[in-house]
Formats: sequence, C-alpha cells, structure tokens
Amino acid sequence: MINLSVNVNKIATLRNSRGGDLPSVTQAAQTCIDAGAQGITAHPRQDQRHIKRHDVYELAEMVTVEYNIEGDPRPDFLDMVTEIRPTQCTLVPVVPGEITSHTVWNLDRDGDKLKPIIQRLRDAGIRVSLFSGTDPHQIEMSREVGADRIEFYTEPYASAKTNQEVEHEFGLLVRAAEKAVEVGVGINAGHDLNLDNLPPLRNLPILEVSIGHHLINDAVYMGLEHAVKAYRKALGQKVE
Repeated sequence: MINLSVNVNKIATLRNSRGGDLPSVTQAAQTCIDAGAQGITAHPRQDQRHIKRHDVYELAEMVTVEYNIEGDPRPDFLDMVTEIRPTQCTLVPVVPGEITSHTVWNLDRDGDKLKPIIQRLRDAGIRVSLFSGTDPHQIEMSREVGADRIEFYTEPYASAKTNQEVEHEFGLLVRAAEKAVEVGVGINAGHDLNLDNLPPLRNLPILEVSIGHHLINDAVYMGLEHAVKAYRKALGQKVE
C-alpha cells in the first residue's frame, strides 16, 4: 500500500494572504489525520511565504502520524529539524525565485556536500529522502551518499499530454523504480499528483506520496475530509 502524506503548505498560504490564524494549519492537519492520511508534510522555506517556523513546531506537537519536513539544507533548517526529529526529512534543492520545487539533486556535484548532512540527520534518528529524477546513475549515488529514500519528482509524468508522452514518462518511472529497488533505497513520489494520474503509480513499489496543491484544490470543492479520502481511494486504500 502507498501511504498518503498531505502537504499543508497551501493552508498556510491561504492563512497568510489575510493575516491572523485562519485557516488553522494544525486544524487542517488534524482533519487530514482523522480522514486517514498516514502522514503530514510541511516545507518551511527561508522566506516563510507559506509554512512559518512556528507552524513546524506546532505540527510537531500534535501530529500523531508520520511527520515529513521538506527543505533545502540551510543551517537554520537543519538545526530545526534535528531539534524536532520528525520521522523523515526530505532534502530538496532550491532555485532562487522559484514558485515551487522543480529541481532535483545532481549528486555528482552535490554529493560530497550532502553526505555529512545526511549522516547528521540519520544520527538524530531521522529517515532521509532526497528529491530525485529518474536517472539511474543519480539513484545509485543516492544510496552511496547515505539516503534512505528518494522522492521521485513526478511533474514530467503529471504534465504529459498525449498517450505516447504519458507512456514514455511512466516508463522512466518504472525503470527508475527498478534501479531503486536494486540498490536498496525506498521510493517516495510527489509533485502535481492528482486523482487522475495517481492510480497507475499503484503498480510501482512506491512507499509514500506527498500531495499538497491538487488535494487542497479538490478540497475547495469537496471538503478536506472528503478530498483526503478520495486520494486514499485513488491510491488503492480501503476507505470506510
């Protein structure tokens, strides 16, 4: 079964657009947990344009499922993560000015820098995942630098339009998954996954998907609880 981790960044974006405390990030997280989500994800950026530092700590106090904190490995982020000790830390490279994460790690270039960072997190008892493309060489290197998991960047698959494009991108994910299994790294996935493109991923050995934007978009129309349950159904989970 693929676990669902709900990214609550968009709840914080809506709150910040008005100021104050509404909608509540922690209440939204609790609703997701009550609806059966197996995890909660937060991505505190340096500019705090959505999730703020206090959100990360408040979530840590109430999350009773897997807690995944995403971010670039800047010093203040690493200090916060090693203090909180979430279940998982997903390290994501950041490009200045980006709206959302869209760059994967180049471990030929960044591996030596990441290796001691990964070791520090693992020494704190935190599982480490690296934002990854489908290049078999990079997947193999992710194991060499000490990562427990990789998170497939699924935007190329999600944005494919024609049947041929979809088959091509899905084929890359299949081969990448085979490589990950071969070298012994677990597989997560995320970025632009929705109710339409999730079901085929059930055929891959993916452990967890992290979904925020599309799930919250659907929640506008169907409600957050129903949206979480719909995404769980799309993943093949039994939902009462």
